[in-house]
Amino acid sequence: QVQLVESGGGLVQAGGSLRLSCAASGSISRFDVMGWYRQATGKQRESVATITSRGSTNYADSVKGRFTISRDNAKNTVYLLMNSLKAEDTAVYYCHGRPYYGGDYWGQGTQVTVSS
Repeated sequence: QVQLVESGGGLVQAGGSLRLSCAASGSISRFDVMGWYRQATGKQRESVATITSRGSTNYADSVKGRFTISRDNAKNTVYLLMNSLKAEDTAVYYCHGRPYYGGDYWGQGTQVTVSS
């Protein structure tokens, strides 16, 4: 059983940057797709960015050009670099992994708060 643990969240002013990390307790090579989701208060969880094992990325329109997802298989870690943060980026951010053999793994979430 692989566990995903997020870190790097916090309070930042609008226009600032944060880098989230998602560290896996085991190898992330088992995950075909990994990604970051977020859930703001009173809203549904939404996909922010995903990355495949081949390095293909996909972003929500709202974060394109500002966020960058990457994965380091050697460190079993996925990152989300967030630049030019806006108040509407405030949410709990969750790491997600989908193994080749199916199923879903989620982290416990990390809070990102952007003050305007």
